[in-house]
Amino acid sequence: MSIISPALKGYFKLRASAIDNFMLNPIDTQKQVFNHIIGSGQFTEYGKKYDFAHINRIEEYKKNVPITDYDNLKPYIERILEGEQNILWPSPINWFAKSSGTTSDRSKFIPISKESLDDNHFKAGKDVFAMYFRQFPQSNFMSGKCLVIGGSHQINQLNADSFYGDLSAVMLQNLPLYGQLVRTPELSIALMAEWEEKIEKIAHNTIHEKVTYIAGVPTWTIVLLKRILEISGANNISEVWPDLEVYVHGGVSFTPYKEQFNNFIPSDRMRYVETYNASEGFFAAQDDVTRDDMLLFLNHGIYYEFMPMEEWGKDHPETLSLKEVELNKNYALVLNTNGGLWRYVVGDTIQFTSIAPYRIKVTGRLKHYINAFGEEVIVDNTDQAIAAACHATGAVVNDYTAAPVYMTEGSNGAHEWIIEFEYLPCSLEEFTTRLDAELKKINSDYDAKRHKDIALRMPIVHRMPKNGFNRWLKGKGKLGGQHKVPRLSNERKYLEEIMPYTKE
Repeated sequence: MSIISPALKGYFKLRASAIDNFMLNPIDTQKQVFNHIIGSGQFTEYGKKYDFAHINRIEEYKKNVPITDYDNLKPYIERILEGEQNILWPSPINWFAKSSGTTSDRSKFIPISKESLDDNHFKAGKDVFAMYFRQFPQSNFMSGKCLVIGGSHQINQLNADSFYGDLSAVMLQNLPLYGQLVRTPELSIALMAEWEEKIEKIAHNTIHEKVTYIAGVPTWTIVLLKRILEISGANNISEVWPDLEVYVHGGVSFTPYKEQFNNFIPSDRMRYVETYNASEGFFAAQDDVTRDDMLLFLNHGIYYEFMPMEEWGKDHPETLSLKEVELNKNYALVLNTNGGLWRYVVGDTIQFTSIAPYRIKVTGRLKHYINAFGEEVIVDNTDQAIAAACHATGAVVNDYTAAPVYMTEGSNGAHEWIIEFEYLPCSLEEFTTRLDAELKKINSDYDAKRHKDIALRMPIVHRMPKNGFNRWLKGKGKLGGQHKVPRLSNERKYLEEIMPYTKE
């Protein structure tokens, strides 16, 4: 490992220069990406349909090509799944990332081209460490192995030439040789489908490895770390892996989990790096661990558009290019990718926190909010409020979901919560009061609706027994990987499905 590491450090320095270039020239960089992917797509069936060959300006592209989502592109993707090529992207599509997005019963199959693997997912992953190494040039994280926690599905064969699985499973299967050498556990364990058995095998397989960095979603990482401590008898993870220094996380907000990680890994040298990646692409990552936002990746095969929230739901919504965005406004992210997604609404909402360079934070999902009474509560609001209530009451929260209680003739509305605690608050009533107060402080619309209980009364909070959310996910066949509990919903479907699990 020590022989290869200097070469990798040299590569990271080269990548740091490329990162500087797109940070200093963001608009030109995005124009180059746009021209490249439009040029590549012009001879595809989709490109011919929308006359990519005669599109020279972004304005023409927006006028000619409709906004899409998965349902719009599904007929094209189904043909690719059946073996047809040159439909959405010119190079062969042999891999698909299977994603449900949330706990929806409908699966999505996102086409993964060689370009999207090499020039987006893998390139962005390397850039995460290039940015980290620039901040901490004396870091020794490359002297050990990366513990990878991901992929809830094995690779499955569609036909003679095509395969699908979770994005992490697809990436693991396609990692270059060096990537395979520096990761743990072994591939047969990493790709296991049954999560409870998988966690057990990962724990036993990695406990004696020299793990220096971890990558995975917080929920399953916590489950694994608990099992590692049970097996080893250690007081904390630093006793098991003394050289551990980096945790790369994404998928859900880290805010509710930070205290648990601090307890598991009580080390001053431990650092946390947030990333924003999905089956559709790798979009951003922290370039400065002292900040709580992420640098938007601009030269990684994706041309971005940004839809103001007031445009959402319109037949012909307007979108903005990078140079037109404003700080602290919610936008729906719209993608044009080197995997053949064209004007694709990914479903996330973001805000820009900086424009020199362009940094963002993820604020929620288009369908994950509560606005039954004009309160416009988003996941970013509730994550912050949960964290503040935990801090005030000594609680630690594993997961939560919330939905509206609608007004009736004899009662005004409310928000109803189901919360799973790792450590209970000193008082559930006090926790609820703090949660409500923090939401009032964060969200003026919520505060207005709570004023004198005019529209909303105090939140209703139910305590979920430990592992209750996992039992619900398992009952739906959605345990593990990218599947997650919907934090907020503007309807009561999920909450009413989950409520029986609070009684067990």
